[in-house]
Amino acid sequence: MSIYSVVNPATAETGVEYPLISDSDLVGAIERADTVHRQWSRPSSIADRAALVARVAELHTERRQQLAETAVREMGKPLDQALAEVDFSAEIYAYYAENAEQFLQDEPISLRGGAGSALVRRSSLGVLLGIMPWNFPLYQVARFAGPNLIVGNTILLKHAPQCPETAIALEQLFLDAGFPANAYTNLFASNEQIETVIADPRVQGVSLTGSERAGAAVAEIAGRNLTKVVLELGGSDPFILLSTDDLDGAVEAAVAARLDNNGQSCNAAKRFIVADDLYESFLGKFVTALSAVQPQNPTDETTKLGPLSSTAAADRLAEQLERAVQAGAVIAGPHERNGTFFSPAVLTSITPENPAYREEFFGPVAAVYRAADEDDAVRVANDTPFGLGSYVFTTDEAQALRVADRLDAGMVFVNTVLADSPELPFGGVKRSGFGRELGRLGAEEFVNKKLIRIG
Repeated sequence: MSIYSVVNPATAETGVEYPLISDSDLVGAIERADTVHRQWSRPSSIADRAALVARVAELHTERRQQLAETAVREMGKPLDQALAEVDFSAEIYAYYAENAEQFLQDEPISLRGGAGSALVRRSSLGVLLGIMPWNFPLYQVARFAGPNLIVGNTILLKHAPQCPETAIALEQLFLDAGFPANAYTNLFASNEQIETVIADPRVQGVSLTGSERAGAAVAEIAGRNLTKVVLELGGSDPFILLSTDDLDGAVEAAVAARLDNNGQSCNAAKRFIVADDLYESFLGKFVTALSAVQPQNPTDETTKLGPLSSTAAADRLAEQLERAVQAGAVIAGPHERNGTFFSPAVLTSITPENPAYREEFFGPVAAVYRAADEDDAVRVANDTPFGLGSYVFTTDEAQALRVADRLDAGMVFVNTVLADSPELPFGGVKRSGFGRELGRLGAEEFVNKKLIRIG
């Protein structure tokens, strides 16, 4: 059973425990969201919905410090990164507010023959369930709720049990923005209760960001009930370095891509695949640069690496690291753990037989591989069950596009990291899930693309 309570990962201080919603209240929440949808979803209300979503963006900015400090207390990310997350969330809501009418305008179809006309009209599906993770408690909600509210869907939101204060703050923020009650509803629900929500015929779609295990469970229930589902799951994104005119700059980008959000990001670079002639130089500089970043109090404005999100998360990462070493991997440079504070570790000599070769390390652990050439780099990059994002660094533009075409990933970033933006679609392939969020594609997932043929 889920327990909704804040346990500060930096101090182990436990906050208030919030009770689960009762089964009868859960049924009522679904009923009210379904009722509100009928009014909220009218095509004539697009401009009104966009105005309210724009106000949500403004309230994020107005409550920036409070929202950021709550996220730090709940999951331990550095304060400056939490502030950046609030800002990015505001940008996402603003983006969808600004583009609502364009995204929902009728799409004429040129007929091959016959009299009359045809068009595709986009409309909402109904009640949607969002199951959100703890690592980006504001941003993850924004990229789900923003596009779907402008479409006219209504939202039931189950947040991670360790983020109840963010969950409460967001529900109040939507009400303060002027949303009708029950257009956006927070649910403190157990996993068992969520099964009944997915199975309810009034719920037309489910979006989950989380682990493979959670994704498989949700997809199984959704499939059994013929409910549309979008999954954003894990990743073990490759960072491929083939050539560079600025090795120090490439190392700096690699460090940033690995340590963002305390290393707890699905699309963080986790496997560093380096061309043979650059390998030794890169490895030395990379280990030195990572070792210089030590975990500190996340409330300090200068902190770049805070604690892991929980003792359990730190235990899992330590166990993974130990198994990797037992299977032959080598830790390059210093590493230590102090409770939830986990200093960066660099693994080398990882063979395909090592469990670390195909696992996701959700924390500040980097794996470095030597590649004989471009083909070898692509082979290693694709030899993973995941396919979320990827990074390619090269001075050869033709090579960059060639490698990008060959990577089994939903996203490829060339010569840049941390370059997500509201207009760029986000999502993966293989065991990283399916469906897209953000960009125009994010507003297309839970939409009825209705054909209207006029004779």
